[in-house]
Amino acid sequence: MEYTGGKMDLSLIMEASYLTAQNVRQYRAIMRLFFREYEKMHFQLYKEDVLELLHRQEEFADYTMAQLLQDLDALVGWKNLTPLQDPRKVYTIEDYKNKQYRYTMSEYAVEIERLTVRLENLFLESGNLSTNLFRRLEDNLEAAEVLNEQKGKEINEWWSNLQEDFKRLNQNYQDYLREFYSGRAEKLLKSVEFIIHKDRFIAYLKEFIQEMQVHAVRISKIIKKREFVIENSLLEKVVSSEMEIPRALSDGERRRKEDIREQVYGKWESLKGWFLPTGGRECESSKVLAITNDIIRSMIQNAALIVQLQNWGVSRKEDYRNMLQMFLNCQTMEDAHKLSAHLFGIQQIEHFKIRDERETDSINQSVYEEAASAVYLKPHTRTYREKKDRTGFTDKSLEKLSQRLQYLKQIERERREMMGYIKDGKIEVEGITEEVPESVRQTLLQWISQAALSPSGRGRTEYGQEFILKRDAGYCVLKCEDGDLKLPRYTLWFVGSERTGS
Repeated sequence: MEYTGGKMDLSLIMEASYLTAQNVRQYRAIMRLFFREYEKMHFQLYKEDVLELLHRQEEFADYTMAQLLQDLDALVGWKNLTPLQDPRKVYTIEDYKNKQYRYTMSEYAVEIERLTVRLENLFLESGNLSTNLFRRLEDNLEAAEVLNEQKGKEINEWWSNLQEDFKRLNQNYQDYLREFYSGRAEKLLKSVEFIIHKDRFIAYLKEFIQEMQVHAVRISKIIKKREFVIENSLLEKVVSSEMEIPRALSDGERRRKEDIREQVYGKWESLKGWFLPTGGRECESSKVLAITNDIIRSMIQNAALIVQLQNWGVSRKEDYRNMLQMFLNCQTMEDAHKLSAHLFGIQQIEHFKIRDERETDSINQSVYEEAASAVYLKPHTRTYREKKDRTGFTDKSLEKLSQRLQYLKQIERERREMMGYIKDGKIEVEGITEEVPESVRQTLLQWISQAALSPSGRGRTEYGQEFILKRDAGYCVLKCEDGDLKLPRYTLWFVGSERTGS
């Protein structure tokens, strides 16, 4: 069971408004001055004191009293500052009307400023994996049997030390291990500079794991041995000792006692769950060991990959050049064979078949006696594309113009040819006795099909002439260059003699 701190209060925190207000720089400067003076035990400040401290900063050299009073009123409205009227400085009625105030920070404001200071130094105050806290926890838990006979003050001090050590242990390991899961750390672990510090990190983590394994087992045994005394006697004495401490501002005694009891037992369950599995769940110490081992494994893998990438990036150009020079310096083929055996060892013989013609078909001739030939290899990758020669575009405007003129001449020739079959404003298929070319046959059949498909029996040629298709009884034969065509006796009557052409 983990300590949750009782019922959650999710209401608006007015005291945090100055951190995001429009004049945030002025508000934060004022609150930081109050907090610094608070740490010096100067709990109450006059407005004149605040203005003097602000003027010491170059940014607020021109800051006026009117601006300060306006900002102080805003901070009072947000409950960050509490105004206290000072009766000692009132000498006249006018002074009383002006209300000489001393300002003090509220409890919320103090904690908020502490938080902002800690956030500013977050990366400077990183966690650590000290094992001394384990030893102190062991000693405090071991002393539970003896403390059961002590008075409330000693028990309260024992409980405070126990919780403080546990809190530091919990926060330190969380803060330290959190850095390894941040984006900045992940980037660093994959950099070449990390190789230098790898061994130091791994040694630090391994030492923590070894110490933790030993102490976690001891503490778990101590908790099991002292669990009855602590839960049935000591914790209630801790609650009683907390109740004996007078509080200036507190709710009813009954409510306060229940809140204290809930906190005490909740913190104990949290500590016990750190070292002992509860409710079928793994204890927190085992999770820490798993996370730490995972970080070490990740470090080793990243280091191996970085070294491998470095080796891949090493240029062997100079090595190959030196090897080639050594082969060139060989006087005989036998010397080259010896050098090859020394450099490359026993070679794996592979046979390649090529389509080049050999000078001789003799099987006794060595490959070294053959003439050298070049074989061009292409990469076996999908992204490979052969380089193409870049050439400019040729101007083909004259060629296009010539083709266009030829096409227009052909169209005109076909038009004149078709117009030649029109007699007295009509074309009688039966009246065409001469052999017609293929283009005429195709055009004539196209006109007949167009009109036959039309409900009105009308059609229009590509030359703009309108005609009416009439069919007479019987069939006729149209003689064509590629054969005779038998079709009905069609007559194409052209509308308007002025469109008949010549």
